[in-house]
Amino acid sequence: IFPDRFFASGRPKENVPADRFLCTDWEATPAWRQDGEPRSLGNDYYGGDLRGIEQKLDYLQSLGVTILYLNPIFEGHSNHRYNTADYTRVDPLLGSEEDFSSLCREAKKRGMAVILDGVFSHTGADSRYYNKYGRYPEAGAYQSKSSPYYPWFSFYDWPDGCHCWWGVPSLPEVNEEEPSFVDYVCGENGVLRRWMRLGASGWRLDVADELPDGFLDRVREAVKAENPDALLLGEVWEDATTKISHGGRRRFLLGRQVDSVMNYPWRAAILAFAGGGPAAELRLAVEELLAHYPKGALDLMMNHVGTHDTERVLSVLGGAPLGLERAAQADVRLTPEQRERGLRRLRLAAVLQYALPGLPSLYYGDEAGVEGLRDPFNRTGYPWGKEDADLLAFYRELGRRRKHPAFAGGEIAFVGQGACWIAFTRQKEDRRVLIVVNAGESDCRLPLGDDWRAADRWGGAWAPDGALSVGPESFALLAL
Repeated sequence: IFPDRFFASGRPKENVPADRFLCTDWEATPAWRQDGEPRSLGNDYYGGDLRGIEQKLDYLQSLGVTILYLNPIFEGHSNHRYNTADYTRVDPLLGSEEDFSSLCREAKKRGMAVILDGVFSHTGADSRYYNKYGRYPEAGAYQSKSSPYYPWFSFYDWPDGCHCWWGVPSLPEVNEEEPSFVDYVCGENGVLRRWMRLGASGWRLDVADELPDGFLDRVREAVKAENPDALLLGEVWEDATTKISHGGRRRFLLGRQVDSVMNYPWRAAILAFAGGGPAAELRLAVEELLAHYPKGALDLMMNHVGTHDTERVLSVLGGAPLGLERAAQADVRLTPEQRERGLRRLRLAAVLQYALPGLPSLYYGDEAGVEGLRDPFNRTGYPWGKEDADLLAFYRELGRRRKHPAFAGGEIAFVGQGACWIAFTRQKEDRRVLIVVNAGESDCRLPLGDDWRAADRWGGAWAPDGALSVGPESFALLAL
């Protein structure tokens, strides 16, 4: 969930900075200009908040959701809040500390956990730590070398020469090996443990591959000391076992760092296949991670087909033009024909996403048919009351079927494949599911044993000779 755009409770907020632009049109296209005007990129706020998420927990439960991963909720002076201003405060537009704890309590009653986004490779320049603009009363690193936060940052020409994340001046990099920063985040009363005591059940680590091993080790120690069952998830866009950064091969999945990672490699493979690509390439991508990742990490992979950092999956599969400048992206909408094609393909992608090993991750609004290209157009307000009802019903059914025991760590085996179709099973003890996904333009047929005749079937049809037939751009799930 991108908190500012999911649902607004309407509750009044306190201590909201006066320099934010509060958008009154929930359906407005997000501001994309970088001209410094109040309604410009990153400074338009729609008013979604923590109480709003709490009010929609029954809706989320109807989708089969068991984990809520929230994009940053800490005070930060952009709507995305990846430019952290204060790790110890909920952003005033999102609510209060009690609102966060209330959300966690109510989610837990419904069998859901809440995971927070930890952004520890950089802060905002407009933060209590750097304080370039003097917003905060205490001197920050930009203002004084005597600031307690000065050692956090790497200046080469103080105060204006500081190493920044990917060269973005508003995001000064933090030295994650500075003892005072490590203690601030990982200490007994540090940021990680503080928010877990308030209700968080784990963390997703932003740009985990840009954090040094020593810091990741300390993060894990703190998180697991607070709760051994807490989830620690890393943002890594490549194969996490072959990733080279910080001067060597990383050891994310060797047991003392993250539990698992975001699964971008499978996202690329799933979208390519759903768009008509070869089944062999999908299978190769899947088998590569099956061979490389420990099973514990495989079972906890964040399987997504879209995030706040990517184009909306419906736009991609519908054939929207990619790679445009922001000004050109603002008015891109799928034609009716493109949208229908995208909806068919989205169902195929979702079935794979939910059926492969790992945890399916649904980016808010994808289940409602939201379109949009890259940031900020992938961060529109959820279309309450205007959802695609058929697509929403599909996702609810998919969520219901995902509860089959075979998906809880069951083994995977490929049992059939054509140029544009693929079939595999998931099995745990004597519980089995067969998944067939056909992205081609003609029927596919899979001969099956008589035992599958007794299966609970969703999609596909039995041919006279006993084979399972699956139509073009369609799928079948059979459960025993």
